[in-house]
Amino acid sequence: MVTKETVMLLFNKWNTGDIEIQDSGLKNVIALDPAIIPISFGRHEHQRLKKAEVHIIERLVNKLMHFGKKYAKNTGRMGGKKGRMIKTVKTALDLIHYETGKNPVELLIRAIENAAPNEDTTRIVYGGVVYHVSVDVAPLRRIDLALRFIAEGVRESTYSNPKTIEEALAKEIISASSNSMESHSVKKKNEQERIAMSSR
Repeated sequence: MVTKETVMLLFNKWNTGDIEIQDSGLKNVIALDPAIIPISFGRHEHQRLKKAEVHIIERLVNKLMHFGKKYAKNTGRMGGKKGRMIKTVKTALDLIHYETGKNPVELLIRAIENAAPNEDTTRIVYGGVVYHVSVDVAPLRRIDLALRFIAEGVRESTYSNPKTIEEALAKEIISASSNSMESHSVKKKNEQERIAMSSR
């Protein structure tokens, strides 16, 4: 008797098992484990480097839930509403597939690879003088920055705009996956690397 192997699909639609991560520096920190609804209930909290094992879709959802601290554009609207944000990301993935015909999770991975900065600056105090020095960015922080840039771009493009957050997220991922300068996240990455290059 031949048994057919069942494959667990993300949101019962998208296969994440055959997605190849092209950036070798990010292979160990992008989790694409099979899951229907990617939610870990915060089991990784307070454990060093454990967020590398959290599904990349859940990490995107967590970044989109960021409540903001400073500006009206990113303050107070989505903090803690995880179920709502999971539905938002699910709808955005459907829109990406409708527009491109490709696996939207794979396009998200390409967007993260294109938006993840390789260099940053840090402050060094030497003899009472502060110097800004260029440093390499750790792989886990590269993912965090890329997801933050994507979430910021979505938040800014929907502020005082009739465009829905699902449409903004789909557009941001599509443009970032093609390394387009229309993408907020790609622009932020290039700006950060330019500043770091001038601090070498």
